[in-house]
This record gives sequence, structure tokens and C-alpha cells, in this order.
Amino acid sequence: MEGIHIDICDVIAADDYRIVENGLNGFNDNTTGYCDRQPLGVIVRDSHTGKAQGGMIGRTSLGLMFIDLFWLQPELRSQGLGKEILTRFESEGKKRGCLAGVLYTISFQAPEFYRKYGWEVFGEINCQPEGSSRIFMKKTL
Repeated sequence: MEGIHIDICDVIAADDYRIVENGLNGFNDNTTGYCDRQPLGVIVRDSHTGKAQGGMIGRTSLGLMFIDLFWLQPELRSQGLGKEILTRFESEGKKRGCLAGVLYTISFQAPEFYRKYGWEVFGEINCQPEGSSRIFMKKTL
């Protein structure tokens, strides 16, 4: 492959990321004739400082809602805030026309939290550390 060099990196330049992202998005848009992807976030903020204290981050695309990250400051847990964030995230997904949600969590994180709110496991794969697994979940919205 003359004229081609392949890099392996642990820091991805923003321009490089955009090339790959825009290329794939363009392919998907052309193939499906459908373009509805949007970031989605529900952020918890300190009411005095406005500083983020945690939240849920993901996206919607092709009628699916994806939860990518969810974290709260430890002192904000066990007060019903997690349920409120999840409910708002799912509600926004429905407003955007999503039919289902998808996420993965890790066995030592929050699978029981999601199960409690109607999410079901559709796959699991072992990971590190030993005895842990990534758990893939879905929910009809």
C-alpha cells in the first residue's frame, strides 16, 4: 500500500476523529436516507456554582437511544436522583422518536439499577478484573 502509513495511537487528534466520524455518518446517511443523530445529556449541576456534579451522557441515532456514561458524585447517590436522570434521559429519547434504548454497564457498576427500571440483559462478556463482565442491556421505550 504505497503512500499509506498506519498509526496506532492512544490520543486521537480531533481532526482525525472527525474524519472517521463524518465518513461513517455520511455512509450511514447515504445508505439509510435517514439522519437523526444527536448528542443527549442530562447534567446535574450545583445550584450555586453551576458546576457539573455528574449526569448521563449519550446519543440518539436511527431511532435508538444510547447511554454511554452515567456518574454522580457519591454524596448525591441513594436519593432518587439516579432514577430522575434516567427517566428524563428516556423521556427525551422518546420525544426524539426512539423506539428502544441500549447501554452497557460492568458487573461491579449498576446492572441492578437498570434492571429495577425495566432494562433487560441481551448479552454479557467477561472482562478484567477476573470475575467481572460487561453487561449489555436494552429497553423498549
